Amino acid sequence: MENSAVLKMWFDSVDTDRSGSINCQELQRALGAGNLHFTESVVYQMIKLYDQDFSGSMNFTEFCSLHQFLVLVQNSFRGPFGSGRDRLSLNEVYEALRVVGFSLDQPSFYSACQSFDKGRTGQFTLDHYMSMCIFLKSAQNLFRAFDTQRDGRVTLDFNQFVYCAANLRI
Repeated sequence: MENSAVLKMWFDSVDTDRSGSINCQELQRALGAGNLHFTESVVYQMIKLYDQDFSGSMNFTEFCSLHQFLVLVQNSFRGPFGSGRDRLSLNEVYEALRVVGFSLDQPSFYSACQSFDKGRTGQFTLDHYMSMCIFLKSAQNLFRAFDTQRDGRVTLDFNQFVYCAANLRI
C-alpha cells in the first residue's frame, strides 16, 4: 500500500537515533514540524495509548495506529465539508467529538472543555481539540478495562480509582 510506504518513510525520518522506534521527544518534534504543538505530557499520552509492548516508545505498527486515530480526529475537526476553519465553537466541538465516537452528556462535555480551553474563549484550535481527544481516548480505554460487563458502568475500589487517576494525567 502506497500510504504505508509514505508513513514508513516519514517514521524512519522521525526515528533520528535509528532505533526502530520513536520516543516522546522524536514524536514531539515530528508533530511540531507538522505545525501541531503539544506538551510533552500530551505526546507521552499519545505514545501510552498505542504502546502495545509497553516499551515507552512506538514501533512502526503502533505509530500507524496513532496516525489513524489522529487523522480521524483531524478530519472530525474539519467537518463534513473539509472547511478551512482554524477554530471550532463549543457546539461544533460537541458534534466533532461525536464523529470520533465520544458521546458525552452536557456536564461531562463542559467539564472536559474547561480543562482544555485554557483561555476560556469557547473556541478550540486543532491542537487543543486533539489534546482533548487524546484525553478522552485514554479515559475511554481505561474505563473499558474496568467495564467487565460491557454495560457502561464500573465499580471501583479506592486503589483502582487512584490507578485510574494516575493514568489519566495530561
